[in-house]
Amino acid sequence: MARTTDTDLAPHELRILVAVAEAGGFSAGAEALGLTQSAVSHSVRGSERKIGAVLFARGRSGARPTPAGEMAVAHARRILRLLDMLVDKARGAARSQATQQPKGPLRIAAFRSTALHLLPPVLQRLRARHPGIEPQVRIVRELGRGTAGEVADGRSDLAIATLDGVQLPAGLVASELFEESYSLVHPVGHPTPRSLPLVDWAENCGSYTRAWWGAQDWIPKATIEAEDDGAVLSLVSRGHGMAIMPALSLVEAPDSIEITDLGPKRPTRRVGYVTTPELAGSAAVRALVRELRATGSTLSSGSSH
Repeated sequence: MARTTDTDLAPHELRILVAVAEAGGFSAGAEALGLTQSAVSHSVRGSERKIGAVLFARGRSGARPTPAGEMAVAHARRILRLLDMLVDKARGAARSQATQQPKGPLRIAAFRSTALHLLPPVLQRLRARHPGIEPQVRIVRELGRGTAGEVADGRSDLAIATLDGVQLPAGLVASELFEESYSLVHPVGHPTPRSLPLVDWAENCGSYTRAWWGAQDWIPKATIEAEDDGAVLSLVSRGHGMAIMPALSLVEAPDSIEITDLGPKRPTRRVGYVTTPELAGSAAVRALVRELRATGSTLSSGSSH
């Protein structure tokens, strides 16, 4: 029979690590958990002793995770999520198969255009078919570690992410949902839209479009940088320039905007989901993926004007 060792961390120790990291300090973490500061400090020191590394840099302004602490907190979140799943699965197994339904929170990270145009019909159908599931959506900019980083850090169970040219964090799995095309977007009726200034935003051009982008001598350097795709559409609709945008960003585009196909060699990007191997087998994630697949291809193919 396996025995615990003096290096094992108990669930309550993991919860304390997460609480301190998210609250930004020992006092705030203790308050969030309903514990005393001394109990939290004692627990963190014990965890550091077991792991053999300093997990938090202490200071007058609070406590922030060290690199070792960030790794520990990310794994703690994922372990605690698996413990939640263990309880749900065990309870489900104790009931008859006919009455089993996935239930509980389902944490989803999505970038803006997917949160606006892909998720609403997906979540509507998911709730209708699985009323026990409680979706929780975080909108994350698709820059740097992006939405996949939310899964790697244990903050989300599944991320909707762009997959082209992305280095997936270790320990995660990904699958493509659909491919969306880029189009030229400009004010309606403009006689020479390619002569307009370029309006762009930071999330738009990833490694998957850079090669195409660089080969187009008619595309100028962006002279207007917007915060997100919604701001880009607003600027273009008011005649401030043209833009090159993916299909999901153009769903429900205003009538003052014209969308022009960029031809057979137009750039595309792959949109998919990212999760952990353990969560990929959970009933809630499988149910969500079914709805994403059902909605994604239809939405992307019907989103051009």
